[in-house]
Amino acid sequence: MKEKIKVDVVSDIVCPWCIIGYKRMQKAIEELEIQHKIILKWQPFELNSTMPIEGENVLEHIKRKYGSSIEDAKRSQENMTELGAELGFKFDYFDEMKIVNTIDAHILLEYAKEYNLQTALNVRFVTAFFSERKDISNREVLFQEITNIGLNVNEAKMRLENKANKERIKKQIQFWQSRGISSVPTVVFNNSSAVTGAQSTDVYKQIFMQLLNE
Repeated sequence: MKEKIKVDVVSDIVCPWCIIGYKRMQKAIEELEIQHKIILKWQPFELNSTMPIEGENVLEHIKRKYGSSIEDAKRSQENMTELGAELGFKFDYFDEMKIVNTIDAHILLEYAKEYNLQTALNVRFVTAFFSERKDISNREVLFQEITNIGLNVNEAKMRLENKANKERIKKQIQFWQSRGISSVPTVVFNNSSAVTGAQSTDVYKQIFMQLLNE
């Protein structure tokens, strides 16, 4: 059996299906008791790379981008809330909720990776956005979450002020796009196979068992 499985999760913080997919995958890993065999890294993706600093109302954004009616968008949010609750994650949608730019958050996730705290920070960012009504494009919000997981705020500020870090993230996004990834979540296993969308826990179990037995 293979000793380790490399898992790259290409995602964006403001993507609700990304946290659903992660929670389902996490459940599969725990039920199989293979936590020690998984090397998980979060890879950046921007669903809204041109989003202005003021953001855009979520419902209006969905209507504009996907052609959905406000009623359809609200039904989708209700469905997402139910799916999240089944997995122990709280979606708290509200009328003034905005989709925002996430490039700064991705830069800080790269920083957290150096300390093996990338997953912890990603979950904190997603929770802040979807569960706590926080603007995760606001740097003060980001720095509070940095503090919450025990990382250095001054170091985080330096990372954001260095333009090279932003370019590095942009290049990483371009790399995953060059491999054909155009939607998230996309989970890549051992750099060789991938699934797109929030798969079921059973599907993740089947994938992991197959990889471990190859």
